[in-house]
Amino acid sequence: MSGLDAAVQALAAAPRLLVALDFDGVLAPIVDVPSDARPLPDTAAAVEALAALPGTTVALLSGRGLADLAAVSGFGRPIRLVGSHGGEFDDGDGASLLDEEQRSRLDRLAAELRELVDGEPGVSLEDKPAGVAVHVRNAPPEVGTRVLDAVRAGPAARDGIEATPGKSVLDLSVVRMDKGAALDLLRERVEADAVLFAGDDVTDETAFARLRPGDVGVKVGPGDTAAGHRVDAPPDVGALLERLREARSARR
Repeated sequence: MSGLDAAVQALAAAPRLLVALDFDGVLAPIVDVPSDARPLPDTAAAVEALAALPGTTVALLSGRGLADLAAVSGFGRPIRLVGSHGGEFDDGDGASLLDEEQRSRLDRLAAELRELVDGEPGVSLEDKPAGVAVHVRNAPPEVGTRVLDAVRAGPAARDGIEATPGKSVLDLSVVRMDKGAALDLLRERVEADAVLFAGDDVTDETAFARLRPGDVGVKVGPGDTAAGHRVDAPPDVGALLERLREARSARR
């Protein structure tokens, strides 16, 4: 039995289990047009089956805005949705409520970014409730590098702006938020005895760092990580979730 299989068997025995999952690159393959992303069918079925088990909470924890996450994932209750790196919860609790100063800062940030990326091929902006994401996945490499360097030296360096780098994206926000804090909040709300978290991006490392003894972290794809386990690609995540479902169903 592999180390990950043994970890799955141990998780299956937890009285209250939280399964928290990034979306892009984990449940859904990375695509050129973010709005085209969809969870793999077998993975979506495993997610829904897990969420139907007693004592089991499944949550998507994504950098996408909450409405966008709901649209591309197709999931609803009982599956929990947390967007904007933990800035938006689907029940409204924990959502970023901006004060007047923060709203003004967000307006200035959005205007500055629109001017900065205007005319840059393949670069797009994603408006979020508390910030703006700069996407360069579809830009020529030299354009993406130039734009992100300019964003880091300009808007990202302003007082009151939090910058979160990801794969071909830089998230800028007027409030501090990260997946690690969101995972802690989810754990507390559902009183989880153990947590499985799977992610593929550098933004997921804050969540891996919050895992405790008995929890399981799974990095999807290459790259340095604090996760204890690794799989290659989204189809492997679907297989992992199905193994967990089978083991948990058998125990219950």
